[in-house]
Amino acid sequence: MGKNITLTASDNFTLGAYRADPAGTPKGGLVVIQEIFGVNHHIRAVTDRLAEEGYVAIAPQIFDRISPNFESGYTPDEIAEARKYIANPDWEAMLRDIDATIKELKDVGPVGITGFCLGGTMSFLAACRSSGLSAAVGYYGGAAVTFADETPKCPVMLHFGETDHSIPLTDVETIRQKRPEVEIHVYKDAGHGFHCDERASFHKDSRDIAWKRTMDFFAKHMKK
Repeated sequence: MGKNITLTASDNFTLGAYRADPAGTPKGGLVVIQEIFGVNHHIRAVTDRLAEEGYVAIAPQIFDRISPNFESGYTPDEIAEARKYIANPDWEAMLRDIDATIKELKDVGPVGITGFCLGGTMSFLAACRSSGLSAAVGYYGGAAVTFADETPKCPVMLHFGETDHSIPLTDVETIRQKRPEVEIHVYKDAGHGFHCDERASFHKDSRDIAWKRTMDFFAKHMKK
């Protein structure tokens, strides 16, 4: 369904991206931010699914500055390799790449953002620092707590798994206390990566509930 495109950030860096367009008139545009595994099969599938929901969806390759066209699967070795890319994350550079994606989408209608893992954190951070977003939804963004003192410029929804061993529930509670305006959902039987049907941690019931909440949230806040 989708196609590969090139984006240009404000510092003139060019990066790749995957774009999927809906069959009919778009409801708006959605930025899709990857996990640490790049714009891989799973992220492309999510982007395609968002196009089926009626949005122009673009997933920028935010690791292109480090390793162009990087993508991987979910074996232990691949996970260990992918983690190297976030040992010292350049948040501002990733935001520049996100801003380039927002700019690419601004002509199709309201623009929202969603992301998973690293992308969940970036969705929250973009909601606080980027311009032009109407709504943001983050899935299991563990570093979001680091930025919880910042105020989002648009409505935000965050999804977490109760059994996520990499994100303590105390961190989720910290976000809830500091950002009472953010809508937070915790899924009882879900771990990290519960949305991804290519991972052992996939939890279909939680994925389905979270997806419906996400679609309803975007529909509510991204009206033309």
